[in-house]
Amino acid sequence: QVRLVESGGGLVQAGGSLRLSCVASGRTFSRYGMGWFRQAPGKEREFVAGISWSGGSTYYADSVKGRFTISRDNVKRTVYLQMNSLKPEDTAVYYCAAASSTYSSGSKDPADFGSWGPGTQVTVSS
Repeated sequence: QVRLVESGGGLVQAGGSLRLSCVASGRTFSRYGMGWFRQAPGKEREFVAGISWSGGSTYYADSVKGRFTISRDNVKRTVYLQMNSLKPEDTAVYYCAAASSTYSSGSKDPADFGSWGPGTQVTVSS
């Protein structure tokens, strides 16, 4: 099992930027694809961005493509989400997740991610 802890959330005005970080401990971080998901009040958890175990492949939800960038540093056991041009509709709790299977990539289904952080709140004011 991998333990994940997110940080970097906060309150920002529309058009602003935030950088989320997720530090992993436990099983070998570099073998697992990682993802960011978010959940707004009254809505289901949705996929935001994903990155392969090597960092060589990234993929995004259409709603954030061109504004958000996911990256990882396997030495620091950390995955990042750079969020630019934030909109009020980006307001949500953001979760970091690790894939259940090694060397996986491309999934947007929360069911394929077996470890989750507690989440960090992002609030974008208009």
